[in-house]
Amino acid sequence: MTERQRLLVIAAGGTGGHMFPAQALAEVMLRKGWRVKLSTDARGARYTGGFPHTVEIEQVASASFVRGGVLAKLVAPLRILGGTLAAAWRMWRDRPDVVVGFGGYPAIPAMAAARVLRLPRMIHEQNGVLGRVNRVFSRRVDRVACGTWPADLPEGVAGVHTGNPVRAAVQERAGAPYIPPGDYPMSILVIGGSQGARVLSDIVPPAIAALPMDVLRNIRVSHQARDEDSARVAQFYAENGVDADVQPFFRDVPRRMSEAQLVISRAGASSVADISVIGRPSILIPYPHATGDHQSANARGLSEAGGAIVIPESRATVEIMAEQIASILTQPDGAVKMAHAALSVGKPEATEELVALVEELAG
Repeated sequence: MTERQRLLVIAAGGTGGHMFPAQALAEVMLRKGWRVKLSTDARGARYTGGFPHTVEIEQVASASFVRGGVLAKLVAPLRILGGTLAAAWRMWRDRPDVVVGFGGYPAIPAMAAARVLRLPRMIHEQNGVLGRVNRVFSRRVDRVACGTWPADLPEGVAGVHTGNPVRAAVQERAGAPYIPPGDYPMSILVIGGSQGARVLSDIVPPAIAALPMDVLRNIRVSHQARDEDSARVAQFYAENGVDADVQPFFRDVPRRMSEAQLVISRAGASSVADISVIGRPSILIPYPHATGDHQSANARGLSEAGGAIVIPESRATVEIMAEQIASILTQPDGAVKMAHAALSVGKPEATEELVALVEELAG
């Protein structure tokens, strides 16, 4: 009789911040011979393109209590209940060995079903402050893995600092040699999370255009902008003679980051993890409306180590941004120190630590 193949169910929401670490765990567990299922909703399913094709995608109904109109909020409990019943039926049939939640409201049905069926379960929180869904489940799971440390945990909840898992494409470029700024072609990567960021589209292009000509002539830009912003951003760069590739979403961020002299980004947990594992100087503008201001918490480690300049959005002007970009691109020794500082806080072993927790729960 052949031994039963172990099964991991991953529950994750519909943004890159939730999906990238979930993808990293899936990649390693598949290599270890496990079956892997991803439980998400229709919105989350749009972000699964990078997952290995052998991951089984299961869509369940879910909803948010904080988005949409009055009717949407009234219907939300019914949608979540329906999704939970569907997830519970599938888990009762498949008996997963471990269920891991990465946050986001699409993770609610699978995590609730795992609790009802008393399956081994854990959550992974990417940010320095637990998101709403993970905060609810933090007292109802066997382990709470933390990507950012220290993490703001509910009283009585103990966390395990694993770091944030990064995808295989990032892992392949961990510690890639850094070419300091100089009088030769240089790259700037501008990313605002998986959906871009308007503030970066507003202030970064004119800040780059304001750089001294002896710096500007060497610069090429990869700028991730929202669909509604990409045309005007591309036009601005073109009118100011800046070589720029503007797209709503880059599927090769790890390659572009490894080739960059500077990264300008929001401070989402996955972006901060990628920057620190690859090791690049960065300018971070935390999203001010993030739950519990968690992006400021995410940026703290990189900033305190000397690997990043953090500019609060309230202070993010074209003049300040231009000044900080110039300070990095005109001081190669300082840029190298920033790259090394970023590496010093990276946790390329984060995925393996998360895998160890999964295997421990599986017994």
